[in-house]
Formats: sequence, C-alpha cells, structure tokens
Amino acid sequence: MCLVALAIDHSRRFPLVIAANRDEFFKRPADRLAWWTPDTGGPPVLGGRDLESGGTWMGLTAGGRLALVTNVREPQRNDPAAPSRGHIVTQWLAGDERTDRFWMRSALAGHNGFNLVAFDFRQGECFWGSNIGAHPKRLERGIHGLSNAGLDTPWPKVQALKARLGDALAEASSVDALSVKLFEALADRTEAPDELLPETGVSREWERRLSAAFIRTPDMGYGTRCSTLVITEKVQRQLVTHVLERSFSSTGVALLRRSVLKNWPPRYALDDELVPFTPAAQEAVSESDLVDAPPATPKRSRVRSLLKPGLNRRRRKTEPMPL
Repeated sequence: MCLVALAIDHSRRFPLVIAANRDEFFKRPADRLAWWTPDTGGPPVLGGRDLESGGTWMGLTAGGRLALVTNVREPQRNDPAAPSRGHIVTQWLAGDERTDRFWMRSALAGHNGFNLVAFDFRQGECFWGSNIGAHPKRLERGIHGLSNAGLDTPWPKVQALKARLGDALAEASSVDALSVKLFEALADRTEAPDELLPETGVSREWERRLSAAFIRTPDMGYGTRCSTLVITEKVQRQLVTHVLERSFSSTGVALLRRSVLKNWPPRYALDDELVPFTPAAQEAVSESDLVDAPPATPKRSRVRSLLKPGLNRRRRKTEPMPL
C-alpha cells in the first residue's frame, strides 16, 4: 500500500476500518483479492498477490493476523537488488516467530525502506514498525495514517484521508454507506499545493503527482492499482468483517471483489477465560451482490475492544491504591 488510514476501536459499531490505496507500475503482474497459499507455506492468506515476487501488500489470515506494508520514499537509498517488501507481510501472517524476534529479523533483512502495520488480534495487539526507525510502536485506539514516510507524518493526503475516515464513521448508517464514502475518499485526485509538498528526493513534478490519494501518470504506466477496504461491524455480540477491493487497469476500468468473514477477527483471551477459535467464513461475491452479511447467531461472550488495554491501564485496574 502507498496510502492508508485506519480506525482502531474508534467506533463502537465499526471497531476496525482500514481504507488503503496501492500504487504500482501497471506492468507488474498481480492477482486480485482472493484466498491463496504462499509459496513458502503457512496459512491461507486473503488479499491481493504480487505475481512477480510472490508476496502481498496487505493480507489477513483466518487465525487472526493482518498486516500491510508501504515503502519509504528514499530514491537515493533504493537498492534494486533488495528483497521484496511483500514477503514481510506473508512472513508475519505465517505467525511462526515471537514478535520481538520478527521485528529484529525484518529490520536487518536488507529491504529497502518500509513501514509495516501488523495486527495479532488473538493477542489484542497492533504495531507499526519501520526499518528506518528505532523501535516498533504499539498502536492504541484512534485514527492513524500512513503513506511513504513515518506513521502519522502530516502529508496532505494522509491528513485528508484520516479526516474523511473520521467523518464517514460519524455519519455511516451501514457497511455499504461507509464503503461508498471511503471509496470516494480513495478516488480523490486532488493534488497538494506546492507549498505543502514534502521533499523526498524526487522531482517537484513527481512530488505533485504523487500527492493525490488516487494517482495516474500521463503515460498511464504508473498509478493506483487497487483500493481496499476492511470494515468490521459489530452485529449483536459478534463481529462481521467485509473486505472490499476495487482494482483498476491502466485505462481506468474498475472491478470489485468482496469477501465476508463471520466471527472475525477473533477476540483476545482474558486471563480468566479461553476463547475457542472458529475459522472465518470465506466467500467472494460480485459487485451486484453487495449486501450485508446476515447477523451471526448470538453467543454468550464479553463485549470488548479489539486491542488489549496497555500494561499501565491493566495495572491501574488491578492494583490497589497506595495508602
């Protein structure tokens, strides 16, 4: 991804919302949203797939992991022989390493500059990490934005998408109404004025072209390849997640795919309970079938946020007040 805004536990009805654009050269082959198994093994992944290197820019697993990656725009430090950043996502989704070891190995693996947002819902955690930063940061509830610099760097398109995500959540009456608003925000071709453009090492003309949420170069060789939404809705006491992808050709033809995952993401377990895991439903439908999933059968469970409270908050709830 090259632009993303995400709302985590910001809305009671929609506890997880991700709106993202992937920008890439159109000549690079890729598959659209679907379930697939990485060549290196591991659980099936729901997401698009880079057919050149085999990774993905954003994906999730039925077991409760989700990740997305953006590049850091540093043309002067770009190494054409560096490994693909898309493999970082599939390695996280495989879930076969402790978090601290995963971050250290990824940061030292020789990739060009990257940002990674990684969720482990069964642990109730989300982190942002980058190989140009010192340490990964645990994300808390709220709205966050990311493009080709650090987390929440105030580039105009990042600020605009975060604001429109907040407005859409405040007004949305349904999943479909929310998705319409977010797809409109991701399709915005407004370029930033020169005085607000960042300086990342590319020409002023390129900075201007890349400053819009939706990008299309004059030669039609580079631009926004797909817009992806992840919307989790609370339906009674269950969670239903909708993953929608609009993919674009160089000529502007748009196609839509949608998958619905019931009882996903899995909730983290508290110390006094064990939460059974139920695999998420997997289905892809056409745009003509864009309807909300039927409510899941209610089960007795605690209603809680997606992210586990931080250590300090847990201590405040459990430790007695000092005398």
